[in-house]
Amino acid sequence: MSAASVLREQILSLVRQYHEAQFPVRPFAPGHDLAHYAGRVFDAEELCHLVDSSLDFFLTANRYAERFEAEFSDYLGLSDALLVNSGSSANLVAVTSLTSPKLGERRLKPGDEVLTVAAGFPTTLAPILQNSLVPVFVDVNLGDYTADPNRLADAIGPKTRAIVMAHTLGVPFDLDAVGELAKKHDLWLIEDNCDALGSRYRDRLTGTFGHLGTMSFYPAHHITMGEGGCVVTNDERLARIARSFRDWGRDCYCAGGESNTCGTRFSQQFGTLPHGFDHKYVYSHVGYNLKVTDMQAAIGCAQLQKLDTFIARRRANFDWLLNALRPYEDRLLLPRATPHSAPSWFGFAITVRDGAGFTRAELVRFLEANRIETRSLFAGNLLRHPAFTGIPHRVVGGLANTDTVMHQTFFVGVYPGLDRARLEHMASAFARFMRGERAGGL
Repeated sequence: MSAASVLREQILSLVRQYHEAQFPVRPFAPGHDLAHYAGRVFDAEELCHLVDSSLDFFLTANRYAERFEAEFSDYLGLSDALLVNSGSSANLVAVTSLTSPKLGERRLKPGDEVLTVAAGFPTTLAPILQNSLVPVFVDVNLGDYTADPNRLADAIGPKTRAIVMAHTLGVPFDLDAVGELAKKHDLWLIEDNCDALGSRYRDRLTGTFGHLGTMSFYPAHHITMGEGGCVVTNDERLARIARSFRDWGRDCYCAGGESNTCGTRFSQQFGTLPHGFDHKYVYSHVGYNLKVTDMQAAIGCAQLQKLDTFIARRRANFDWLLNALRPYEDRLLLPRATPHSAPSWFGFAITVRDGAGFTRAELVRFLEANRIETRSLFAGNLLRHPAFTGIPHRVVGGLANTDTVMHQTFFVGVYPGLDRARLEHMASAFARFMRGERAGGL
């Protein structure tokens, strides 16, 4: 073993000792410690992977990125997984890929319509607008917060070319109905799976039904790289296009450190370039640089080994909280799965019912005063936000439920970092509030 290898082993051994000293497991102190809505869950392996990668000092995507992409595509049962630097970038790459001239008449063009919902996170919607496409909004169901499939069917018009929607908070939308619509009307389908890694529909993983799927590895999500995301597909042509948009728009698809994967680097003709112009510097798209570093991917490799355990803990925490809050269903609309689905829950969504006798603001203030983190269901109604005022769009059937989400819905956590003590503290706070206790002075 070389001197460098010996030193690397010594360093990684010290990293494990550091983790034990720096991140000991401490008992939960109710009212003092936060019951987070989400967060990083990691052990010494993530730190060792991170440091191991840093010692390579390759910095940009390298062996860990290649390993993650291979293992993640295997996990999903798809041909390709392309790491990007965030879930938002994954959505940008996925939508933009469908505008590629390489898709011929099927490419999306400015003015084409895309079906989506307004109750969600802005970066599901933003790439539609950034590509001069026109969003068509339909309302969501209360309880599962996914699009009403009947409204989707009503919304299809002569310019409709795609469906781009999220599996909100891990709840799969009606993939039977959506898939049938996409097939019947020859629509592209992008699943924003950023909230839903591990969710299943008819026992198949979400993110694998559409032409493209997207993932987020932000710390709040099911696994993390810090920042990070992924575009997945089972279509090699789409994968090559997506890789081009991610990698500056270049036509070449060589991996880092390679130079002539296609075998025709100096013998092709592109546009009006001189014959044989170096393929590595031919650009077929107006692209971006949205790659990850190998240090991020290294953390992801360690996290991926824990994914099934994380999913199981999310489901167990959700079930425990659901049982604890059932006595208040007359005042709280509790979350539910869609038919045929098994969510990998991102959060526990609650809508305060009309006539509950209290407001969402009062309940949220009480929970926050008791050190229980809450979050709105993201943007509520995106069309109410300054950034999206005046955008070209259509609304089909009204957005009454979306407005209800904006006024009356929030969520608390079910992530794997919540142990029984934290869940019991959360249930106790809900019980005290339902008995009439309120936060003073907040």
